[in-house]
Formats: sequence, structure tokens, C-alpha cells
Amino acid sequence: MVLRWTTSAVKAIQQFDASSPSDTTIEVTWKPFMIDPGTNIQGETVQAYCERRWGSDGWTQRLKQEGRKDGARFGNWKYWPHTMKAHQLVLYCETNGLSTDKCNALLFDAEYEQGENLSDVDALVRIAETMEIEDMSELRRYLSDDEARNAVQAEIQAGRRKYGISSVPFFVVAEAQSSTPYGFSGAQGSETFLELFEELS
Repeated sequence: MVLRWTTSAVKAIQQFDASSPSDTTIEVTWKPFMIDPGTNIQGETVQAYCERRWGSDGWTQRLKQEGRKDGARFGNWKYWPHTMKAHQLVLYCETNGLSTDKCNALLFDAEYEQGENLSDVDALVRIAETMEIEDMSELRRYLSDDEARNAVQAEIQAGRRKYGISSVPFFVVAEAQSSTPYGFSGAQGSETFLELFEELS
């Protein structure tokens, strides 16, 4: 349910930006978490994965219905990817000063609307071509690099230690100068985020 509820957060940010003073902004940074590291390294079809793990893919129908309420159409969701390389792409963007928010939006669209397999390096390079990445050959090497994979694993472990993250979605919200962030997990509607943003603004 990650996409449905992260879409709720995005919707709340858009609403808040439209109604808040011009000097109040929200900066979004995405961090990695792997729901099932045991997924086939090359990815699987959604149906095959769901049948192997849960016996059917019936639960995805309700997910799609709920997701459409927040603009997630699930128009062409074919693959259940092993997400490590996608996380490496996001980390590459972060370390090179590019927007992780934009990168994740592209990844969501590619997986759920364009039918891409995010386990595949070629697919990730195609997705990244729409970003301001100067050296695509360097990116391709990074996506195949053990050091990059280890860096993602280190980020996941840091989230576990610092915030006790054991599942997703998980959100950390804080004022820019605050040392006490709000951390919460689970399904949240856009109204929950709006209330919190207004409290902190």
C-alpha cells in the first residue's frame, strides 16, 4: 500500500502549498526500505508474486480502488520488482543534488502506469533520462555497483535504528530547525498530513 498512502501525502503537500504563505515550503526527501528482500532479483509479475506469497492477487483490487481516490490509477501495473536498484537510483539522485521527490514520482509512474520492471537496469536508465543526469554511463555503473547497494542497506539500517522503522509507509515530519521530528507509520489520509503541516507552520 505504499503508493496509495504516499500519494495521500503528496496530495496534502500540494494542498498545503496552495494555501500557505509564500515563505512556507515543504521539502520532501525519500529514504529506502525493502518490504521483501526475498523477491526474485529480476522481479516477478504481480500475479505470480501474489499467488506465491498469498495464494491470490485479490487484495490488489481494493488497493487499486482506494488508490484512484488519490490519483493513483494503476493503469498498467505488471511487475513486482526487487527494489534494490531503484533505491540505488534514488540514492544516486540524492548524492548528486537531484530531487528524490521527482525521482520517486517517475519511478511510481513507470511501475504502476507504464508497466516497467524496476528491477531492470535498462528500465531505470530510461526513466532517469528525463532527469538532469549528466553522465548516464556513470549512472549505469552505479546501478550495478556493490558499493551503492551497501550504501542503500546502510540507509535502511539507519532508519531502523533512529526511528524504529519496520514497515512502510513510514513518515518523518519536522520543522527545519526542530530536533524533535514526528514519526508515524501506517495508512494515513491526506487530512492527517494537512493537520500536521498546519500545526508546524
